[in-house]
Amino acid sequence: MKDTEISSDSITVIYDGECPFCSAFVRMTRLREAAGEVRLVDARGMSGAVRRVLAAGYSLDDGMAVIMDDRIYHGDEAMTLLASLTTRSGIFNRLVRLLFRSPRLARVIYPPLKMGRALTLRLIGRKKLGF
Repeated sequence: MKDTEISSDSITVIYDGECPFCSAFVRMTRLREAAGEVRLVDARGMSGAVRRVLAAGYSLDDGMAVIMDDRIYHGDEAMTLLASLTTRSGIFNRLVRLLFRSPRLARVIYPPLKMGRALTLRLIGRKKLGF
């Protein structure tokens, strides 16, 4: 079943809009400059894209998701994909590319980032997504 909100020639990034790290990441990466049409979707809005990711069995509390070419990338795999799509301009984008361009390194780095997100949400009084 194809989600009408997602076209095959676009990229959809689903992230937690109440997480300061997730929000900063999607704001600071220059995906549109490098990849063209990019839809940023706050997972808390429960859009069709969010329902599609959940129906595929992914937890958005365990990582952001990217839908591209009708395929879902999740967690460290999503970060590796996004790192490959960012521009090389700016310190932040160069750091993202350095840390996440290798799938092996991304698998090592991503779990501590998830733990930091969970701790930060707790400290600032925000709830996890719950799905």
